[in-house]
Amino acid sequence: MSGSQKLTLRTLFMTYLRSQWRRVTLMTLLLLSSIALQLINPQILGYFVNTFTAGGSQTTLMLTGGAFIAIAFANQGIAVLATYYSENVAWTATNQLRIDLVTHCLGLDMAFHKAHTAGELIERIDGDVNTLSRFFSQAIIYLLGNTLLIVGVLVLLFLADWRIGLTMLIFASIALLILTRISTIAVPFWEQNRQQFAETMGFLGEQLAGTEDVRANGATGYVMTRYYQIMRRSLPISRRASLAGYSMWMSILGVFAVGNALAFALGAALWSSHAISIGTVYLIFYYTNLIMQPMEQIRTQLQELQQAGAGIERIQRLFAIEPTIHDGRGTPLPAGALDVDFAHVTFGYHADAPVLNNITFTLPAGQVLGIVGRTGSGKTTLARLLLRLYDVQMGEIRLGNIPVQDMHLRTLRQHIGMVTQDVQLFHASVRDNLTFFNRAIPDERILQAIDDLGMTPWLKSLSAGLDTELGSDGEGLSAGEAQLLAFTRVFLANPGLVILDEASSRLDPATEQLIEQAVSKLLAGRTGIIIAHRLATLQRVDAILALQDGRMLEYGLRAALVNDPTSHFYSLLQTGREEILA
Repeated sequence: MSGSQKLTLRTLFMTYLRSQWRRVTLMTLLLLSSIALQLINPQILGYFVNTFTAGGSQTTLMLTGGAFIAIAFANQGIAVLATYYSENVAWTATNQLRIDLVTHCLGLDMAFHKAHTAGELIERIDGDVNTLSRFFSQAIIYLLGNTLLIVGVLVLLFLADWRIGLTMLIFASIALLILTRISTIAVPFWEQNRQQFAETMGFLGEQLAGTEDVRANGATGYVMTRYYQIMRRSLPISRRASLAGYSMWMSILGVFAVGNALAFALGAALWSSHAISIGTVYLIFYYTNLIMQPMEQIRTQLQELQQAGAGIERIQRLFAIEPTIHDGRGTPLPAGALDVDFAHVTFGYHADAPVLNNITFTLPAGQVLGIVGRTGSGKTTLARLLLRLYDVQMGEIRLGNIPVQDMHLRTLRQHIGMVTQDVQLFHASVRDNLTFFNRAIPDERILQAIDDLGMTPWLKSLSAGLDTELGSDGEGLSAGEAQLLAFTRVFLANPGLVILDEASSRLDPATEQLIEQAVSKLLAGRTGIIIAHRLATLQRVDAILALQDGRMLEYGLRAALVNDPTSHFYSLLQTGREEILA
């Protein structure tokens, strides 16, 4: 579903139910059968009452009673089948909606994800859609079905006596009009309630993810206070939404009272004037109560519709968010090492606060660039721009002599391998963690990459080898082992440009020596960018780029800078001030 398409109940049904037309058709037939049986059974009871009062035979009464019971059982069976299919249809439709929402969110810019917590997005994707699932699964059975049931009852009442039919038609029309009008009042309140709930889930997700730091720093009291404040804000919002919903419940009680009074008055008047039989009087009361039941279910469903309407509004707003980074026209990248060109690049996460200012340099294919600078100087931002996680405000970035904006994003990112100090691992097997769930990569390649990194003894120590399940966030792995797995991923991807962003900062000296040879193999025949805090990691680079406050402080060949007493890098080497890089 595109963000420009207006999301309504109609578009939801058309988009997500069209592919299930067979099940929807079967569900509709079951629904119609159930309605027919509900309308027939009172006629049988009316016949039973008239036969009994007229002194009919016992056999006829037994057969009539048996038919009533059989139809009642049949109706219950059909209702179970209809509910089963409706739930299947609902979950299939809403699961596809969840997939579309996740796909849409994954395609949004990093700025969007920085502005929304993971907990909030989970609630918007799963919580809001779950509300729609309840509505989808019950809408056809209760809303459409009960509307048809009311129509059928009114037709039969007209056939019994036009005065009864007309009176109940007016009553039903006014009652439904009242319920429909009231149902629109609560939608804004339920929307506020859903938004507040999403913010609460976002807070909880953020705090639970940082449980270790919260406990270690004695911040539990602060977290609980903040949670209490959030819940205090949630209470009046939830109360207003509930009161708006309960207004419908109060309205239906009044409607029921009026309906029963009408049924009683009409039945008594027409029976006393001998216009109808006692069996017809029973039918009036039965059908009146039969109308009340679907109207009560419609009321409940309209209350669900209020919440669904709030969810639809929030889902629509999420779909309406468009990425600012668009896919390129698909200019292919050459294989092998890639040269990197920055031409007068200026970028800021906020337009009025540039993080990089007029950056210009050229890194020839096959060479390695070392980037140094204090924290906040723009080192990591430069790497993000190469991956087009953000787009520059001014200037141009070229990779392999092709502007990065001209490439498909997927192609661009397949040609760049990046290892950071924070490794994201999944609750999955070692194999899936290394290949990002790409089963097309054979085990032979995986084992060769592991051997190149000297990790074969570690792999052999695992109980199930490549099939060993890793805990969430790499639970059970040391920081060094997690980092080595990240290096293995890059080996398997075989990119033309490798970016190491503080990639060895978490490694102890022994582990760092273990991967030194592997890094040499990784960079062989490829272009490399090493963002480093320690001077020792820059011994292998061909050129140095020093950044300060987002500007180029120095750029040149490492060999030339090492021998130039006036250079900034020469000063760092002489004083050993590695803290200047931190």
